[in-house]
Amino acid sequence: MPPSASISSGMPAPVTLRSLFELLGGRMDEGLQAGRPAMRTTPSVGHVALVGAGPGDPELLTLRAARLIGQAGVLVVDHLVSDGVLDLARPGAERIYVGKESGHHTLPQEEINALLVRLGREERQVVRLKGGDPYIFGRGGEEVEALLEAGISFEVVPGITAACGASAYAGIPLTHRDHARSVVFATGHRRAGQDALDWSVLARPQQTAVIYMGVGQLAAHCAALIDHGRGAATPAALVENATSPRQRVVTGTLETLPEIAAQAGIRPPALLIVGEVVSLAGRLQPTASRPAEAALAV
Repeated sequence: MPPSASISSGMPAPVTLRSLFELLGGRMDEGLQAGRPAMRTTPSVGHVALVGAGPGDPELLTLRAARLIGQAGVLVVDHLVSDGVLDLARPGAERIYVGKESGHHTLPQEEINALLVRLGREERQVVRLKGGDPYIFGRGGEEVEALLEAGISFEVVPGITAACGASAYAGIPLTHRDHARSVVFATGHRRAGQDALDWSVLARPQQTAVIYMGVGQLAAHCAALIDHGRGAATPAALVENATSPRQRVVTGTLETLPEIAAQAGIRPPALLIVGEVVSLAGRLQPTASRPAEAALAV
């Protein structure tokens, strides 16, 4: 034990997510003062950070994301950002909800872009909190284009996307040498007039296909994959509320999953995972660090 160490007879203070990040933030500040590399300080002028809030579990945030959330003067928040992530905000920080749900958008994307520009011009420290990763089906590219055009300082902090979080907590590796040599992401939600998904690409063998926002068209998606060459017996899963205490996983095949999901009452947000890797879900189901009430139904 180092000479300066001591043992307290009292009970240790509970370690919360906030206290952990505050401790780590202090250590990083000390590193900066000592001349060692550390994260740059928050700018004193208007700045917008597009921050990936991950799939739900706040402990999956990056340190950079947690620190920026705690420094922000205003948070612009998506629908899928969990309460646990928002708990890291400092007291008094303004919160602006701009969430989008199927058939209901609080603000159109163009108005969200304009809001970020306005807040940046007011020299506010803005965190744009997006579920998952800002650049994976998060429309972060469109928001950055608006900030660039307006000359607003910005940064992008990546997050664990829903596909990675859902697969890890459900025990489904997205790639596996025996089952899948590649993985492809797609979104089941398309704007009006947009072409259908490229099902011939999604249906390739020895590949894992992950479809975001696909619950509403689940039966159609499964049928399309079968029509384009995927066997009807190909394993498939839906992961609902991934990484949260309410996570549920239902598994079946492309032929049976729509009925299984309907009987289980699976609702958005849920992620569709298709491929032989899904057969590993029961065997590789995590025994630790998983949501307390997560359930696997086959």
